Amino acid sequence: MKKIFAIVGAVLLTASMLSAQNTFKGTLKYKVESTGQVAMTIPEEAATAEIKVSGDDMYTKSAIFFQSPFSECVLVQNLTITRCENYSMLLSYFRSNGSEFDYQGEGKLIIKNTAKQSDFDSLEIVDTEPGHFYYEYTSETKEIAGVTAKKMIRHMYDEEGTDHPRVMWICEEIGPKINILFDGIKGMPLECTVDAGEGRAITYTVTEIVKGKVKEADFLLPDGYDTLTDEELETLGTQLQEEMELLQGE
Repeated sequence: MKKIFAIVGAVLLTASMLSAQNTFKGTLKYKVESTGQVAMTIPEEAATAEIKVSGDDMYTKSAIFFQSPFSECVLVQNLTITRCENYSMLLSYFRSNGSEFDYQGEGKLIIKNTAKQSDFDSLEIVDTEPGHFYYEYTSETKEIAGVTAKKMIRHMYDEEGTDHPRVMWICEEIGPKINILFDGIKGMPLECTVDAGEGRAITYTVTEIVKGKVKEADFLLPDGYDTLTDEELETLGTQLQEEMELLQGE
């Protein structure tokens, strides 16, 4: 009898967890603007951006959301993030100057990383260590593209102990509960201002939320990218770093 109750309890727990997951499917469309004291020119191709969302999965080809200048698209599946990165121009340059690499491919690579939920457990604990950050979730709200967004502040301190807060307006009902594309925030950012230094800033804001109209094919990675082992990636990274240091020393 106890075993039956345990099975029933497990089923109910699983059902409650599934119901707690966000089920939104659709596309978030953003405008990207220069909003600092010093104006920046936003290229036409970068003035708009979008992210496709299906529950905990997200896909984007918009550079404003990339953490690497080599990325060409990013796929998020719950706590796993997959980036298609293109090092072909860099490798071609070094090879044309006589550099050799263990990796013999063109340089279009698939980079996959999986995080653990425990990696984000401390994000709401006040942390003033230089380079660390924590999130302050507030009750302040405003409407963006017909959706209620909550104000969230990321606090990060520098070596002098000065806080550099970043304000983000988020919707917790869209996207992953732990959004690793945006450093583990809850849900999706509908507006965010990024300090670009020297009085410059960039703000991306959702202008339209298109519900539905996403399919599995929208989340497929493009062809033509190599998948390397962790060891092969580490070796390539080390060799590229060595070549960069030699170049800077010239």
